[in-house]
Amino acid sequence: MKYYFEKTTDYAFEEAVEKVTEELKKEEFGVLTEIDVQPTLKKKLDVDFRKYLILGACNPPFAHKALQAENKIGAMLPCNVIVQELENGKTEVVAVDPVASMKAVQNDKLGGIAGEIRAKLEKVIENV
Repeated sequence: MKYYFEKTTDYAFEEAVEKVTEELKKEEFGVLTEIDVQPTLKKKLDVDFRKYLILGACNPPFAHKALQAENKIGAMLPCNVIVQELENGKTEVVAVDPVASMKAVQNDKLGGIAGEIRAKLEKVIENV
């Protein structure tokens, strides 16, 4: 089972970030964190890397449900979405598949929650 959903777009990197953020909002996700990998790797390792942004997306009602069902699930939150520049000039958008992630957790209550979040994240990726 793949642990992510992806889509390659013709958007410029910055446009793809804006579009993903808009689509996340439509599905009631906020972006809690942004990790800009390119400057981080340059600063820490002095290496050049492509544009690569990790967005930590959270849907508060679903996060609350998940935390009520499993008190240690916070170790797997928020849902990560990445935007990365490809060599061919295109931009790829990728979201974690929460159903695949939750298979590691032995808690049946999380299955339905993960399925609902999966549907929302799939819609985000499809609409980019």
